[in-house]
Amino acid sequence: MSDKIVVGGVPVDTRHWIGGERVASPDTFTDHSPIDGAVLGEIARGGPAEAAAAVAAAKAAFPGWAATSRAERARILHAIADGVEKRLEELAVVETTDNGALLRSHRRGVMPRVAHNFRFFADWLLRLEHEAFETRGHTNHVSWDPAGPCVLITPWNAPLMLATWKVAPALAAGDTVVLKPAEWSPLTASLLADIAAEAGLPAGVLNVVQGYGAEIGDALTSHPDVRRISFTGSVPTARRIAESAAANLTPLSLELGGKSPLLVFADADLDLAVDLAVEQYDNAGQVCLAATRFLVEESVAEEFTRRFVEKAGALKQGDPRDEATDIGPNIHPRQLEKIDGFVQRALAAGARAVIGGHRLDGQYYAPTLLTDVSQDSEIVQEEVFGPVLTLQTFTDEDEAVRLANDTRFGLAATLATGDPARAERVTARLVAGTVWVNCFFVRDLQAPFGGSRQSGVGREGGTWSFDFYCDLKNTVTAPNGWNNHG
Repeated sequence: MSDKIVVGGVPVDTRHWIGGERVASPDTFTDHSPIDGAVLGEIARGGPAEAAAAVAAAKAAFPGWAATSRAERARILHAIADGVEKRLEELAVVETTDNGALLRSHRRGVMPRVAHNFRFFADWLLRLEHEAFETRGHTNHVSWDPAGPCVLITPWNAPLMLATWKVAPALAAGDTVVLKPAEWSPLTASLLADIAAEAGLPAGVLNVVQGYGAEIGDALTSHPDVRRISFTGSVPTARRIAESAAANLTPLSLELGGKSPLLVFADADLDLAVDLAVEQYDNAGQVCLAATRFLVEESVAEEFTRRFVEKAGALKQGDPRDEATDIGPNIHPRQLEKIDGFVQRALAAGARAVIGGHRLDGQYYAPTLLTDVSQDSEIVQEEVFGPVLTLQTFTDEDEAVRLANDTRFGLAATLATGDPARAERVTARLVAGTVWVNCFFVRDLQAPFGGSRQSGVGREGGTWSFDFYCDLKNTVTAPNGWNNHG
């Protein structure tokens, strides 16, 4: 097996990155492009041995990195951002080929955000103040101490952006990292290792190991030398990670699934509401934050639906490398089967497909909107993670809020209304980690991000990230204590 493959003209190393070196595995797994099913290459398939080696490398590198000054850590993070920007086109091409998201989005939004992740947390580190306050003449001094090796397990829907959303604050905090990317989209994590090394990140501070699920995941999350685990993905996998981490009481940050609502009131700008609704097909519906449940006030539901169908019908579905494409493929045949299973069961139970409701050629699924669905139905209650939306109606605020909150999730909510007072009332009652009012997907890295209920545990972003990736310490000094033994 060759150690490198070429994807869109870009060489990518298929081995792990452990302790500053490329490491092969005796076993491999095949990586396919969702665009056309083409084989991209054979990827090193790690297991317990590779997990142990990566954690050992992170542990060995931790004392030196933790002792590195804030200014030097920030400088290296900015150098990594420089490397991302220098290779932005290569990263965009590889990521699109590997996970099927739009190339135009990777070029204009996603990869610039990757660089911004590093720059933001580098700058935030330098602004982070050690708080001091007095208690009966004693001085309290609060500090953020680096916690140790971190295991970061990331999803396939936005591989590099979501990986660096975790990697950047962990490195800024002075922690060392073992990154385990999703097996369906592993390639840009390998390129990130190259970029970090070129930027001068010391060996062992960032390690990247590939592998399938529990084969390597259990060994990472149960390791006694791991001090933090951050995971983005499904609820069932999060439960397994939590069980694995429990023996060592390893702190967890979990950003999980969602079944978020879009509430459209009769006083909303309907054109804006429709624009927000069509935006939920972004990334072929493979967005955890997507507002997949439309809750529309009964008096405007017919007009909203008419405008939505017209606008959604103008979307172009096809090759994500084409500048004109709006919706690309779904990530994997297994995911496509899952999506179609949800839809076909809903149709068999009495739902009506206003648009879509069927598979297309290859790994593409027609943008779908289902009506005539009950609140307790599977299609309303469970995350599909594909271009499948539902529409229900309500008659007043109380019913809207009740329907919005009536799932086991609480990741996000979107609200369309022309009444500021209503917006304030409704958002106060919604169970969600993020609420957007007359907008969608506006995320500032200094804001807290995470989910309620089964959508997650903890918050990251800004100081919240440092709270998680650090051990907070309070040092209390007695008054005039320095002269007691003089």
